[in-house]
Amino acid sequence: MKKQYAFLVDAERCIGCFSCAMACKNQYHQEPGVVWRQVHPLDEQIYPHRERAFLSLACNHCEHPTCLEVCPVQAYYKREEDGVVVHEQDKCIGCGNCIRSCPFGAPKYNPVEKRAEKCSFCWQRLDAGLRPACVQSCPVEALQLVDLAAFDETGTVRFPPGFPRFPKLNPSVRFRTPRQPHVVRRNER
Repeated sequence: MKKQYAFLVDAERCIGCFSCAMACKNQYHQEPGVVWRQVHPLDEQIYPHRERAFLSLACNHCEHPTCLEVCPVQAYYKREEDGVVVHEQDKCIGCGNCIRSCPFGAPKYNPVEKRAEKCSFCWQRLDAGLRPACVQSCPVEALQLVDLAAFDETGTVRFPPGFPRFPKLNPSVRFRTPRQPHVVRRNER
């Protein structure tokens, strides 16, 4: 397998602080209401301990991205060197095909520019030898950059409960799911 960058989302570590989302917003100055990275609390049916488990999600840079396939003006391309799916906003005509076709909701409509946009995996930072802004900002290392070609870590999953299951797209994201908290009781005397 050739190099394929992916996000590793560690829900066991994530504290829901939104540092990753804010770093993305600060890096790219998205318009109000346009958010490329979102932090979602896990639903109580998935993890029954309220406000204790989160998934930080953005574009998954899929192996077979629907956004790339449905774009009539080839505003998307997949980088050969690392599998990052790039959107060239200056080519975008704002048709919304990518927005409607992505089952993960990654492309967002920018009402000011009247075009789609999405997480770019900070490819300019990668090319400069830096980590994506969201990864660098995480204070507990709950969001990491991994290469799936070399990634062989036990205890991770492709499709955790609550995450849409689309194996044909092969999203480039892996997850560590949260464990149930250990209850410690003191002996009453």
